[in-house]
Amino acid sequence: MKELHTFGWYAARISPLLPKEAFKPVPSRLLGGLAYLVVTLSAIIVIGVTDLPFWLNTMLAIVIGSGFAGMSFLGHEILHGTVVRNPILKDFFGGMAFWSFCIGPKLWRKWHNLTHHVHTQHRDKDPDTWSHADSIQESPLKRLFFVLPKFVRNTIYFFFLMINFTFHSTNMFFKFIKEFNPKKQPVVTLEFLLPTISWIGLLLAIGFEKWIFAYIIPMLIANFILSSYIATNHNLNPQTDINDPLANSLSVTVPKFIDVLHFNFSYHTEHHIFPGMNPKFYPMVKKKILEMWPERYHEMPMEKAMIALFITPRVYYTKEELIDMQLGDVYDSLGTGLDPNHIISKRKEDLTEVSINKEVSKN
Repeated sequence: MKELHTFGWYAARISPLLPKEAFKPVPSRLLGGLAYLVVTLSAIIVIGVTDLPFWLNTMLAIVIGSGFAGMSFLGHEILHGTVVRNPILKDFFGGMAFWSFCIGPKLWRKWHNLTHHVHTQHRDKDPDTWSHADSIQESPLKRLFFVLPKFVRNTIYFFFLMINFTFHSTNMFFKFIKEFNPKKQPVVTLEFLLPTISWIGLLLAIGFEKWIFAYIIPMLIANFILSSYIATNHNLNPQTDINDPLANSLSVTVPKFIDVLHFNFSYHTEHHIFPGMNPKFYPMVKKKILEMWPERYHEMPMEKAMIALFITPRVYYTKEELIDMQLGDVYDSLGTGLDPNHIISKRKEDLTEVSINKEVSKN
């Protein structure tokens, strides 16, 4: 792997080449959130007060799920300060945007802004990075899953993407709540409970059958959309001790209208260099990266990145290698030898020799 640099190192070299406007908040982006909110609430109300046929309820569920995902992308931007800077407004609009996932603004900032962004792809400090071989050895449940046949693992993984973000965000609540000041813990808990209670209230108000279309199916869709981005953003990249976005992050390409709907979330390497920047300017940042460090930049179409996720295993053997715990096949990560156009394992490991300390010794 090439010499690593921090995100600040890149930002210091790109910032002077960008307009000052790129770093100013854009409150007008709230209009996009309002549009999502109106459409989503309208669809929920229609499902709740009418008796529609199955196919029409399904169509509305897809609309709601897409709206949940879109509002979450906006919430991500709001809580990075790219939309409004007033702390009260950030918390209010950010909390509303993440309401479907029951994620409070204070939890999100601690988990995402202050931990994931500061320690991206660090083996022990990033709560969003994937498992490494020694943790699999320590957990009987994980070991049982990762030694299943590859087709079975991939099938489970595909469906897991439909619940992943909800599962992970709930886990993050219980992980981080104890790290808050005791005086703030009730507020953080309330930010988690209020949305949860509201969705249970919706269940009681419209009944279970309609609730499936108004909330459960939409959440499966929203989870899959968000998780597809989250997984491709980092899980094909190496784990790094130095937070280098050009090494540990991947930008994906999607149709332009998808970028509009998802607030340019596909420009993820750019986002990790400038998390507080108006996403409208990420294409400009990409252009500067390609001018200055073209050999370091990782980008591929979303569909190719998703295929690569299912071909490669999801366990880190070393910081730069992935290992199939059933077959022993070892794969490189992006930037260390993995060719997305021709993905093959580089070697086989004797799994009887893979010990808890193996990963550490290879680094």
